[in-house]
Amino acid sequence: PDLTGHEKFGLGNVNYNISGIHVTAVELPSASISLLPGSGIKLVIGNASLTIDMNWNIRTWMFRDSGRSTVHISKVFVTAIFSTSLDNTGPMSISLTSCRTTSGDIDIKLNGKS
Repeated sequence: PDLTGHEKFGLGNVNYNISGIHVTAVELPSASISLLPGSGIKLVIGNASLTIDMNWNIRTWMFRDSGRSTVHISKVFVTAIFSTSLDNTGPMSISLTSCRTTSGDIDIKLNGKS
């Protein structure tokens, strides 16, 4: 979804809009799923990366600018634990019990009129 909002900085407000968000690349060089006996499933993703392209637009009382941006996030690590339950009344259910995510590097390239 698009992101729209405003932030207050020093002399006034900055209005922004981020639209056309597209994930253009995902790399999962290290991913594993393991069963946790009696409790669920563990998912571990290591050293992943993600590239996102988007349009951006900002406006202040002094100026306005817009353009395209590419965001590259790397060294992403995710560990998620899912609990599972199965009874005789219906299908198995899966719920997220815990999730830990860290990222190492974020590179943002802004291309605009200014």
